[in-house]
Amino acid sequence: MTSPSPGRAIRVAPSILSADFGNLSDAVARITPVTDWLHLDVMDGHFVPNLSIGPPVIASLRAHSSLLFDTHLMITDPGRYLEAFRDAGSDGCTVHVEVGETGPLIARMRALGLRVGLALNPDTPFDAVAPYLDAVDLVLCMTVFPGFGGQSFMPEVLAKVRQVREAVDAGRLEVEVEVDGGIDDRTGADAVRAGATVLVAGSAVFGRDDPSEAALGILEAAREAVAPAGDARR
Repeated sequence: MTSPSPGRAIRVAPSILSADFGNLSDAVARITPVTDWLHLDVMDGHFVPNLSIGPPVIASLRAHSSLLFDTHLMITDPGRYLEAFRDAGSDGCTVHVEVGETGPLIARMRALGLRVGLALNPDTPFDAVAPYLDAVDLVLCMTVFPGFGGQSFMPEVLAKVRQVREAVDAGRLEVEVEVDGGIDDRTGADAVRAGATVLVAGSAVFGRDDPSEAALGILEAAREAVAPAGDARR
């Protein structure tokens, strides 16, 4: 079993895709005490069959939050908008390897001072991101097909999470391994056992009466899953 080594930080990044869009700033405030990352899903209706938010919404949220904005660009032409997302307050952008131009996109994000993320869909093999591991800050393994919230976790993706973790560790790289899709306290624990360090959770957080308690529950279950035997700490 591959899992985070002792001392490797595990975090939950709540996804606002499942939050109440009429009260986003309040939703973000509710989870702020238990996390330092916020996941922002951007969809263009082309790369994925749905539309979500853009730079104006992110800029509005930035005025109310100091969390790290982890912006996932599920869009066909991310290079056209990277500067706009940076200016709106995104700390990092994650682009999909499936859109192509991966090397230039990485270089552009670096030039803009953004944290660099690279995502791959459930059916995209690890080999597609392997050449870029030493150039990114984060690899996002989608555990559902992107485009809609509330989908069921695909356990077959865990083998790819393990591949990413093994390559990151073998290269002694400072790269976060993120998973997104169907994450709750059970699947989050499975993901960290496979080597994930960042758990994106949407409906399992914002779909609950107490989002803060829900996010903390996912985090505690994940930490417990990889705690040394006999260690009761969470």
